[in-house]
Amino acid sequence: MLFSDLFEETMFSLSANKSRSALTILGIVIGIGSVIAMISIGQGATKNITDQVQSLGTNLLSVMPGNQKQSGNIVKGGMGSATSLTMEDSEAIKTSIAEAVAVAPTVSSRKQVTAKGTNTNTSIYGIDESYFGVKNVEIENGSSITEQHTKSRSKVAVLGPTTVTDLFGEGSNPLGQKVRIGSQEFSVIGTTVAKGGSGMGSSDDLIYIPITTAQQYLTGSESVSTINVQISEENLMTLAQEEITALLLERHNIADSTAADFSIMNQADMVETMSSVTETMTLLLGAIAGISLLVGGIGIMNMMLTTVTERTREIGLRKSLGANSKNITLQFLAESVSLTFLGGVIGIVLGKVAAWLISIFSSLTTVVSYSSILLAFGISALIGIVFGYYPAKRAAKLNPIDALRYQ
Repeated sequence: MLFSDLFEETMFSLSANKSRSALTILGIVIGIGSVIAMISIGQGATKNITDQVQSLGTNLLSVMPGNQKQSGNIVKGGMGSATSLTMEDSEAIKTSIAEAVAVAPTVSSRKQVTAKGTNTNTSIYGIDESYFGVKNVEIENGSSITEQHTKSRSKVAVLGPTTVTDLFGEGSNPLGQKVRIGSQEFSVIGTTVAKGGSGMGSSDDLIYIPITTAQQYLTGSESVSTINVQISEENLMTLAQEEITALLLERHNIADSTAADFSIMNQADMVETMSSVTETMTLLLGAIAGISLLVGGIGIMNMMLTTVTERTREIGLRKSLGANSKNITLQFLAESVSLTFLGGVIGIVLGKVAAWLISIFSSLTTVVSYSSILLAFGISALIGIVFGYYPAKRAAKLNPIDALRYQ
């Protein structure tokens, strides 16, 4: 059978009952569109988390107080209540660890902040002059926290863009204005560039003040919440982590590493862990959407079985005129694959549009990759073959004499 003849016969058969063909294709369209849209949500979440972690700094190690392995004393992002790290620990890391190009200790607290009759509840980060470089935070207007501010315990503040909007309104210039953090008044000397994202220490909704000022007026303690260490090269991260661990164990007079009163989080490990979680979520979303593809495949098999029954006499006539079982199988299999091919093409377009609409009308980030498109298209072709094979073989096995007698 020539390809042109096969194509012509397939199009004629599918167009003979347009409504049934359209409804069968619709099942595949919905299935493919759902798979692409759901996978795009999962991949978007992976990209969003990866970008947020990387925006916190490159080649970064975060030393936090408390041992995360001990139940009941878990510290998240340096926001815990443990007080085992000090400024002296930070200085020791800076002078003793050759791989460290910058060390930025921080203290953190959440406070009610007021300005000109407005107020907001946000995180206050006490930092030194190294912090913005380590964390990839850029100044948009004004100036940054300097070494002189830290030495003199100045009451100055740098605001994130979200905090600026909450306190002073959209598009306002807060430079020179006063904000009250707790019972202390601070002068705004700068604002930071928006980095987007939420949670995970997003710099958009923060207020930065000198670390010494924060220790004196906010926390009342010489301890630090986190020591951020920027390593010169990515392949030195593990070595630096081991050296910092050994240094702090010695400084804290701890012989057993399992009893350490601090934890070190490797940025690469953080990305890997969170990516693993989002990949699992993507797989789950894809599997849920794949159920609709299975239903669509069953619909194709049902239609093809019905078609074989309706065209029994035609099959008998074709066989009596010389068509062999292979020709009959190929004809019905071509019809099944054509249905899924058309449904797959339309479903891909629908899935991309759905992903775009989700990103427009919700806060979710969606990413439609070529791999998800190829996966969806491959699945649709496989469904056409798998669910079309049985009806095609059933048609090929019909006895031509019995088929011609079929009423």
